[in-house]
Amino acid sequence: MASQILKRAIGSRSILSSGHLNPNFSSSSSSSSLLSSITRAFSSQALIRATLFPGDGIGPEIAESVKKVFQEAEVPIEWEEHYVSKEIDPRTQSFLTWESLESVRRNGVGLKGPMATPIGKGHRSLNLTLRKELNLYANVRPCYSLPGYKTRYDNVDLITIRENTEGEYSGLEHQVVRGVVESLKIITRQASLRVAEYAFHYAKTHGRERVSAIHKANIMQKTDGLFLKCCREVAEKYPEITYEEVVIDNCCMMLVKNPALFDVLVMPNLYGDIISDLCAGLIGGLGLTPSCNIGEGGIALAEAVHGSAPDIAGKDLANPTALLLSSVTMLRHLKLHDKADRIQDAILNTIAEGKYRTADLGGMSTTTEFTKAICDHL
Repeated sequence: MASQILKRAIGSRSILSSGHLNPNFSSSSSSSSLLSSITRAFSSQALIRATLFPGDGIGPEIAESVKKVFQEAEVPIEWEEHYVSKEIDPRTQSFLTWESLESVRRNGVGLKGPMATPIGKGHRSLNLTLRKELNLYANVRPCYSLPGYKTRYDNVDLITIRENTEGEYSGLEHQVVRGVVESLKIITRQASLRVAEYAFHYAKTHGRERVSAIHKANIMQKTDGLFLKCCREVAEKYPEITYEEVVIDNCCMMLVKNPALFDVLVMPNLYGDIISDLCAGLIGGLGLTPSCNIGEGGIALAEAVHGSAPDIAGKDLANPTALLLSSVTMLRHLKLHDKADRIQDAILNTIAEGKYRTADLGGMSTTTEFTKAICDHL
Protein backbone atom coordinates (compact mmCIF):
# COMPACT_ATOMS: atom_id res chain seq x y z
CA MET A 1 0.00 0.00 0.00
CA ALA A 2 2.77 2.41 0.96
CA SER A 3 4.70 1.67 -2.24
CA GLN A 4 1.62 2.33 -4.36
CA ILE A 5 1.07 5.68 -2.65
CA LEU A 6 4.75 6.47 -3.12
CA LYS A 7 4.60 5.74 -6.86
CA ARG A 8 1.51 7.87 -7.29
CA ALA A 9 3.04 10.71 -5.29
CA ILE A 10 6.27 10.65 -7.30
CA GLY A 11 4.30 10.49 -10.50
CA SER A 12 2.15 13.47 -9.57
CA ARG A 13 5.20 15.54 -8.77
CA SER A 14 7.12 14.58 -11.91
CA ILE A 15 4.39 15.24 -14.43
CA LEU A 16 2.66 18.54 -15.09
CA SER A 17 -1.08 18.70 -15.45
CA SER A 18 -0.61 18.98 -19.20
CA GLY A 19 1.10 15.60 -19.20
CA HIS A 20 4.59 16.93 -19.98
CA LEU A 21 7.61 16.25 -17.80
CA ASN A 22 8.42 18.83 -15.17
CA PRO A 23 11.82 20.26 -16.17
CA ASN A 24 12.70 21.07 -12.56
CA PHE A 25 12.09 17.54 -11.33
CA SER A 26 15.16 15.48 -10.37
CA SER A 27 14.05 11.89 -10.01
CA SER A 28 16.89 10.71 -7.77
CA SER A 29 17.00 13.50 -5.20
CA SER A 30 13.29 14.23 -5.09
CA SER A 31 12.33 10.56 -4.95
CA SER A 32 14.66 10.05 -2.00
CA SER A 33 13.35 13.12 -0.23
CA LEU A 34 9.75 12.15 -0.83
CA LEU A 35 10.38 8.59 0.30
CA SER A 36 11.82 9.88 3.58
CA SER A 37 8.83 12.16 4.11
CA ILE A 38 6.34 9.38 3.48
CA THR A 39 8.28 6.97 5.67
CA ARG A 40 8.18 9.48 8.51
CA ALA A 41 4.48 10.03 7.97
CA PHE A 42 3.69 6.32 8.08
CA SER A 43 5.90 5.85 11.15
CA SER A 44 4.18 8.65 13.03
CA GLN A 45 0.77 7.26 12.17
CA ALA A 46 1.74 3.84 13.51
CA LEU A 47 3.07 5.18 16.84
CA ILE A 48 0.98 4.89 19.98
CA ARG A 49 1.40 7.76 22.41
CA ALA A 50 1.72 6.78 26.06
CA THR A 51 2.28 8.87 29.18
CA LEU A 52 5.46 8.17 31.14
CA PHE A 53 6.02 9.19 34.75
CA PRO A 54 9.72 8.42 35.38
CA GLY A 55 9.12 9.07 39.08
CA ASP A 56 11.56 9.79 41.93
CA GLY A 57 14.82 8.29 43.14
CA ILE A 58 15.78 5.39 40.88
CA GLY A 59 12.71 6.05 38.72
CA PRO A 60 14.45 7.95 35.89
CA GLU A 61 17.14 5.24 35.63
CA ILE A 62 14.75 2.31 35.34
CA ALA A 63 12.49 4.33 33.03
CA GLU A 64 15.52 4.79 30.78
CA SER A 65 15.96 1.00 30.76
CA VAL A 66 12.38 0.60 29.54
CA LYS A 67 12.96 3.13 26.77
CA LYS A 68 16.13 1.33 25.63
CA VAL A 69 14.46 -2.08 25.59
CA PHE A 70 11.43 -0.71 23.72
CA GLN A 71 13.72 0.90 21.17
CA GLU A 72 15.65 -2.33 20.66
CA ALA A 73 12.39 -4.30 20.30
CA GLU A 74 11.02 -1.64 17.90
CA VAL A 75 7.89 -1.11 20.00
CA PRO A 76 5.70 1.54 18.33
CA ILE A 77 5.41 3.72 21.43
CA GLU A 78 5.96 7.48 21.62
CA TRP A 79 6.49 8.59 25.21
CA GLU A 80 4.97 11.76 26.60
CA GLU A 81 6.97 12.36 29.77
CA HIS A 82 5.69 14.12 32.87
CA TYR A 83 7.58 14.73 36.09
CA VAL A 84 6.45 15.34 39.64
CA SER A 85 6.26 19.06 40.38
CA LYS A 86 8.22 20.70 43.20
CA GLU A 87 5.13 22.66 44.24
CA ILE A 88 1.62 21.52 45.09
CA ASP A 89 -0.87 22.00 42.27
CA PRO A 90 -4.04 23.38 43.91
CA ARG A 91 -6.15 21.65 41.24
CA THR A 92 -4.94 18.20 42.35
CA GLN A 93 -3.86 19.06 45.92
CA SER A 94 -0.63 17.15 45.29
CA PHE A 95 2.69 17.42 43.49
CA LEU A 96 1.09 15.89 40.39
CA THR A 97 0.05 18.55 37.91
CA TRP A 98 -3.35 18.68 36.27
CA GLU A 99 -1.59 18.58 32.88
CA SER A 100 0.02 15.23 33.71
CA LEU A 101 -3.37 13.75 34.62
CA GLU A 102 -4.87 15.12 31.42
CA SER A 103 -2.06 13.42 29.50
CA VAL A 104 -3.14 9.99 30.83
CA ARG A 105 -6.79 10.74 30.11
CA ARG A 106 -5.94 11.81 26.58
CA ASN A 107 -3.59 8.92 25.78
CA GLY A 108 -5.56 6.29 27.68
CA VAL A 109 -2.40 4.42 28.66
CA GLY A 110 0.69 5.12 30.72
CA LEU A 111 3.65 3.80 32.70
CA LYS A 112 4.67 5.04 36.13
CA GLY A 113 7.95 4.70 38.01
CA PRO A 114 8.17 4.84 41.82
CA MET A 115 6.88 8.04 43.42
CA ALA A 116 7.77 9.09 46.96
CA THR A 117 5.22 10.96 49.07
CA PRO A 118 6.63 12.55 52.26
CA ILE A 119 4.91 11.08 55.33
CA GLY A 120 2.69 13.31 57.46
CA LYS A 121 3.23 16.51 55.47
CA GLY A 122 -0.44 17.33 55.07
CA HIS A 123 -0.79 16.90 51.33
CA ARG A 124 -2.33 14.25 49.15
CA SER A 125 -0.48 11.03 48.32
CA LEU A 126 0.75 10.94 44.72
CA ASN A 127 -0.53 7.40 44.15
CA LEU A 128 -3.86 8.20 45.79
CA THR A 129 -4.17 11.26 43.55
CA LEU A 130 -3.66 9.16 40.44
CA ARG A 131 -6.19 6.53 41.52
CA LYS A 132 -8.83 9.04 42.54
CA GLU A 133 -8.49 11.52 39.68
CA LEU A 134 -8.22 8.87 36.96
CA ASN A 135 -10.76 6.55 38.61
CA LEU A 136 -8.32 3.63 38.51
CA TYR A 137 -10.65 1.20 40.20
CA ALA A 138 -8.69 -2.08 39.93
CA ASN A 139 -5.06 -2.86 40.63
CA VAL A 140 -3.93 -6.07 38.93
CA ARG A 141 -0.72 -7.81 39.98
CA PRO A 142 0.32 -11.06 38.29
CA CYS A 143 2.53 -13.02 40.66
CA TYR A 144 4.43 -15.98 39.26
CA SER A 145 7.65 -17.87 39.93
CA LEU A 146 10.48 -16.83 37.63
CA PRO A 147 12.27 -19.71 35.87
CA GLY A 148 15.85 -20.02 37.02
CA TYR A 149 15.44 -17.73 40.03
CA LYS A 150 15.18 -19.89 43.13
CA THR A 151 12.91 -18.87 46.01
CA ARG A 152 11.12 -20.87 48.72
CA TYR A 153 8.33 -21.67 46.24
CA ASP A 154 8.49 -23.01 42.70
CA ASN A 155 4.82 -23.12 41.81
CA VAL A 156 3.44 -19.62 42.40
CA ASP A 157 1.02 -18.50 39.68
CA LEU A 158 -1.73 -16.25 40.96
CA ILE A 159 -3.35 -12.87 40.34
CA THR A 160 -4.30 -10.32 42.97
CA ILE A 161 -7.04 -7.84 42.03
CA ARG A 162 -7.48 -5.00 44.49
CA GLU A 163 -10.27 -2.45 44.67
CA ASN A 164 -8.38 0.79 44.31
CA THR A 165 -10.62 3.74 45.12
CA GLU A 166 -12.21 3.38 48.54
CA GLY A 167 -12.07 1.27 51.72
CA GLU A 168 -9.65 2.44 54.39
CA TYR A 169 -7.79 4.42 51.72
CA SER A 170 -10.67 6.80 51.09
CA GLY A 171 -8.59 9.51 52.74
CA LEU A 172 -11.37 10.53 55.14
CA GLU A 173 -9.77 11.16 58.52
CA HIS A 174 -10.41 13.71 61.23
CA GLN A 175 -9.71 14.46 64.86
CA VAL A 176 -12.72 13.86 67.11
CA VAL A 177 -11.14 15.43 70.20
CA ARG A 178 -7.54 15.97 71.14
CA GLY A 179 -5.82 12.57 71.28
CA VAL A 180 -8.59 10.80 69.36
CA VAL A 181 -8.68 10.52 65.57
CA GLU A 182 -11.16 8.74 63.36
CA SER A 183 -10.69 7.15 59.92
CA LEU A 184 -13.67 6.18 57.79
CA LYS A 185 -13.84 2.97 55.77
CA ILE A 186 -16.07 3.45 52.74
CA ILE A 187 -17.48 0.47 50.83
CA THR A 188 -20.02 1.07 48.06
CA ARG A 189 -22.10 -1.30 45.99
CA GLN A 190 -21.00 0.38 42.76
CA ALA A 191 -17.26 0.02 43.39
CA SER A 192 -17.60 -3.51 44.77
CA LEU A 193 -19.64 -4.74 41.80
CA ARG A 194 -17.21 -3.08 39.40
CA VAL A 195 -14.08 -4.73 40.78
CA ALA A 196 -15.84 -8.09 41.20
CA GLU A 197 -17.01 -7.97 37.60
CA TYR A 198 -13.49 -7.18 36.46
CA ALA A 199 -12.05 -10.07 38.50
CA PHE A 200 -14.45 -12.65 37.08
CA HIS A 201 -14.07 -11.31 33.55
CA TYR A 202 -10.28 -11.46 33.94
CA ALA A 203 -10.49 -15.04 35.19
CA LYS A 204 -12.68 -16.09 32.28
CA THR A 205 -10.62 -14.42 29.55
CA HIS A 206 -7.31 -15.68 30.96
CA GLY A 207 -8.36 -19.28 31.49
CA ARG A 208 -8.40 -19.08 35.28
CA GLU A 209 -10.64 -21.48 37.20
CA ARG A 210 -11.10 -20.00 40.67
CA VAL A 211 -11.87 -16.58 42.19
CA SER A 212 -11.36 -16.06 45.94
CA ALA A 213 -12.97 -13.07 47.67
CA ILE A 214 -10.83 -11.98 50.62
CA HIS A 215 -12.63 -10.31 53.55
CA LYS A 216 -13.10 -9.77 57.28
CA ALA A 217 -16.90 -9.83 57.26
CA ASN A 218 -16.99 -11.78 60.53
CA ILE A 219 -15.94 -8.53 62.21
CA MET A 220 -16.81 -5.77 59.72
CA GLN A 221 -20.20 -7.14 58.89
CA LYS A 222 -21.64 -4.09 57.14
CA THR A 223 -18.70 -3.00 54.97
CA ASP A 224 -17.09 -6.31 54.09
CA GLY A 225 -20.53 -7.89 54.15
CA LEU A 226 -21.58 -5.58 51.30
CA PHE A 227 -18.41 -6.42 49.39
CA LEU A 228 -19.12 -10.16 49.67
CA LYS A 229 -22.74 -9.69 48.67
CA CYS A 230 -21.61 -7.99 45.46
CA CYS A 231 -19.04 -10.73 44.74
CA ARG A 232 -21.71 -13.41 45.16
CA GLU A 233 -24.01 -11.53 42.81
CA VAL A 234 -21.37 -11.41 40.09
CA ALA A 235 -20.29 -15.02 40.71
CA GLU A 236 -23.77 -16.22 39.74
CA LYS A 237 -23.13 -14.94 36.20
CA TYR A 238 -19.98 -17.08 35.90
CA PRO A 239 -21.03 -20.64 36.86
CA GLU A 240 -17.99 -22.09 35.10
CA ILE A 241 -15.68 -20.38 37.62
CA THR A 242 -15.34 -21.70 41.16
CA TYR A 243 -16.05 -19.02 43.76
CA GLU A 244 -14.94 -19.05 47.39
CA GLU A 245 -14.67 -16.63 50.32
CA VAL A 246 -11.60 -16.57 52.57
CA VAL A 247 -11.05 -14.52 55.73
CA ILE A 248 -8.00 -12.25 55.37
CA ASP A 249 -5.93 -13.68 58.23
CA ASN A 250 -6.58 -17.26 57.14
CA CYS A 251 -5.70 -16.25 53.58
CA CYS A 252 -2.27 -15.01 54.70
CA MET A 253 -1.55 -18.31 56.44
CA MET A 254 -2.70 -20.36 53.46
CA LEU A 255 -0.60 -18.30 51.03
CA VAL A 256 2.54 -18.88 53.07
CA LYS A 257 1.83 -22.60 53.51
CA ASN A 258 0.79 -23.34 49.91
CA PRO A 259 0.34 -20.54 47.34
CA ALA A 260 -0.89 -23.08 44.79
CA LEU A 261 -4.24 -23.13 46.60
CA PHE A 262 -5.12 -19.78 45.01
CA ASP A 263 -5.73 -18.59 41.47
CA VAL A 264 -7.39 -15.14 41.29
CA LEU A 265 -7.89 -13.17 44.50
CA VAL A 266 -10.22 -10.14 44.66
CA MET A 267 -10.42 -7.91 47.72
CA PRO A 268 -11.03 -4.43 49.13
CA ASN A 269 -8.29 -1.82 49.13
CA LEU A 270 -6.31 -2.33 52.34
CA TYR A 271 -6.38 -6.13 52.16
CA GLY A 272 -5.21 -5.91 48.56
CA ASP A 273 -2.28 -3.70 49.52
CA ILE A 274 -1.14 -6.24 52.12
CA ILE A 275 -1.84 -9.45 50.22
CA SER A 276 -0.26 -8.27 46.96
CA ASP A 277 2.99 -7.43 48.77
CA LEU A 278 2.89 -10.78 50.57
CA CYS A 279 2.53 -12.53 47.20
CA ALA A 280 5.45 -10.51 45.81
CA GLY A 281 7.55 -11.86 48.68
CA LEU A 282 6.74 -15.42 47.59
CA ILE A 283 8.52 -14.90 44.24
CA GLY A 284 11.46 -12.74 45.28
CA GLY A 285 10.13 -9.30 46.14
CA LEU A 286 8.56 -6.16 44.71
CA GLY A 287 11.52 -5.71 42.38
CA LEU A 288 10.23 -8.63 40.30
CA THR A 289 6.51 -7.91 40.43
CA PRO A 290 4.53 -6.19 37.64
CA SER A 291 1.43 -4.12 38.31
CA CYS A 292 -1.26 -2.41 36.26
CA ASN A 293 -4.15 -0.14 37.27
CA ILE A 294 -7.36 -0.32 35.25
CA GLY A 295 -9.75 2.62 35.02
CA GLU A 296 -13.09 3.55 33.53
CA GLY A 297 -13.16 3.95 29.78
CA GLY A 298 -10.27 1.53 29.23
CA ILE A 299 -7.54 3.63 30.87
CA ALA A 300 -4.52 1.57 31.95
CA LEU A 301 -1.62 2.84 34.04
CA ALA A 302 1.10 0.25 34.58
CA GLU A 303 3.51 0.87 37.44
CA ALA A 304 6.44 -0.36 39.46
CA VAL A 305 5.14 -0.83 43.00
CA HIS A 306 8.50 -0.83 44.79
CA GLY A 307 9.94 2.24 46.49
CA SER A 308 12.06 5.01 45.00
CA ALA A 309 15.24 3.74 46.78
CA PRO A 310 16.89 7.16 47.18
CA ASP A 311 19.95 5.51 48.77
CA ILE A 312 21.02 4.01 45.42
CA ALA A 313 19.57 6.66 43.10
CA GLY A 314 22.02 7.78 40.43
CA LYS A 315 24.47 4.94 41.15
CA ASP A 316 23.44 2.66 38.25
CA LEU A 317 22.53 -0.12 40.71
CA ALA A 318 18.75 -0.31 40.40
CA ASN A 319 16.89 -3.36 39.17
CA PRO A 320 14.50 -2.34 36.34
CA THR A 321 12.69 -5.72 36.18
CA ALA A 322 9.46 -4.62 37.88
CA LEU A 323 9.00 -1.60 35.63
CA LEU A 324 9.95 -3.64 32.56
CA LEU A 325 7.44 -6.39 33.38
CA SER A 326 4.84 -3.70 34.12
CA SER A 327 5.51 -2.23 30.68
CA VAL A 328 4.81 -5.70 29.29
CA THR A 329 1.35 -5.62 30.90
CA MET A 330 0.85 -2.23 29.24
CA LEU A 331 1.71 -3.72 25.85
CA ARG A 332 -0.74 -6.57 26.41
CA HIS A 333 -3.43 -4.01 27.21
CA LEU A 334 -2.63 -2.40 23.85
CA LYS A 335 -2.92 -5.82 22.14
CA LEU A 336 0.78 -5.72 21.20
CA HIS A 337 1.19 -9.34 22.27
CA ASP A 338 4.13 -10.18 20.00
CA LYS A 339 6.20 -7.31 21.39
CA ALA A 340 5.12 -8.16 24.94
CA ASP A 341 6.13 -11.82 24.52
CA ARG A 342 9.54 -10.90 23.08
CA ILE A 343 10.37 -8.50 25.89
CA GLN A 344 9.07 -10.77 28.65
CA ASP A 345 11.03 -13.74 27.29
CA ALA A 346 14.18 -11.60 27.08
CA ILE A 347 13.79 -10.48 30.71
CA LEU A 348 13.12 -13.98 32.04
CA ASN A 349 15.92 -15.53 29.99
CA THR A 350 18.39 -12.91 31.24
CA ILE A 351 17.49 -13.62 34.86
CA ALA A 352 17.44 -17.40 34.35
CA GLU A 353 20.83 -17.36 32.64
CA GLY A 354 22.27 -15.79 35.79
CA LYS A 355 25.24 -14.06 34.14
CA TYR A 356 23.81 -10.57 34.46
CA ARG A 357 21.85 -9.82 37.61
CA THR A 358 21.62 -6.73 39.78
CA ALA A 359 22.68 -6.87 43.44
CA ASP A 360 19.17 -7.48 44.78
CA LEU A 361 19.04 -10.64 42.65
CA GLY A 362 22.38 -11.87 43.97
CA GLY A 363 24.50 -10.54 41.10
CA MET A 364 26.99 -7.74 40.54
CA SER A 365 25.70 -6.14 37.33
CA THR A 366 24.83 -2.50 36.95
CA THR A 367 21.48 -1.29 35.66
CA THR A 368 23.14 -0.54 32.33
CA GLU A 369 24.70 -4.01 32.02
CA PHE A 370 21.48 -5.76 32.98
CA THR A 371 19.51 -3.70 30.46
CA LYS A 372 22.04 -4.41 27.72
CA ALA A 373 21.83 -8.15 28.44
CA ILE A 374 18.05 -7.99 28.00
CA CYS A 375 18.49 -6.13 24.71
CA ASP A 376 20.96 -8.79 23.57
CA HIS A 377 18.37 -11.49 24.29
CA LEU A 378 15.93 -9.70 22.01
